[in-house]
Amino acid sequence: MKMIASPFAKHAAMIAGAMLLGVTLGTSPAQAAGDLPEIKAQSWTFSGPFGTFDRGQLQRGFKVYKEVCAGCHGLRQLHFRNLGEPGGPEFSEAEVKALAAEVEVKDGPNDEGEMFDRPGKPSDAFVSPFPNENAARAANNGANPPDLSLMAKARVGGPDYIYGLMVGYKEPPSSMKMSEDMSYNDVFPGHQIAMAAPLSEESVEYTDGTKPTLENHAKDVSAFLMWAAEPKLEERHKLGFRFMIYLLILSVLLYLAKRRIWSRLKH
Repeated sequence: MKMIASPFAKHAAMIAGAMLLGVTLGTSPAQAAGDLPEIKAQSWTFSGPFGTFDRGQLQRGFKVYKEVCAGCHGLRQLHFRNLGEPGGPEFSEAEVKALAAEVEVKDGPNDEGEMFDRPGKPSDAFVSPFPNENAARAANNGANPPDLSLMAKARVGGPDYIYGLMVGYKEPPSSMKMSEDMSYNDVFPGHQIAMAAPLSEESVEYTDGTKPTLENHAKDVSAFLMWAAEPKLEERHKLGFRFMIYLLILSVLLYLAKRRIWSRLKH
């Protein structure tokens, strides 16, 4: 006899599958085996099913990225207009135009068939700091600085990892032999990283009264990179909440329907 799944059963199967996938992806084999350094969990406003981004923190984080990180790391998945969209830093339209105009974008060809440089527009993507990988390696002792667009989703620990990396630079243990031009970092796998410590106390001057400490710089830029990797996070949280309300109402209706149907039968 062929069984036909009800819509509710299909919904339940989808949810169960998603939960199983989340559990499966939550811990990598390397983490389970204890091969990765410990990543301490931080407190974030965007954590949990109802989390939201702190607009001030995102704006400060963008400032840290712009003044410290952008010299080596790109954000090619973002466009300047995203900085003014709901759910993000929410800069004003005038601020977005001004930020975009600070960079030069290669465009063309013009009527003579030549490429030319022009001020950036809100519709432009963020400009990469290097024209190609070879140029990036030549400027960084052979290392290719990764694009940061999806860094908060690509690394185990996400923003916790980025924060730990930013504050994890220390003097290496006396027993550890460091390779040339490498820095010691508590969080980086293997503890040897080609990037020198990018942040320090007062690396960036804040204008909103926030203390420019190393920890605040690290936390702000980590939050900004989390938004860059998932700019629709708040929208997703709202959709998830509505879906849970739908499931709750559906469950109540199914229960009442079951009671009504079974009440007609004699026990």
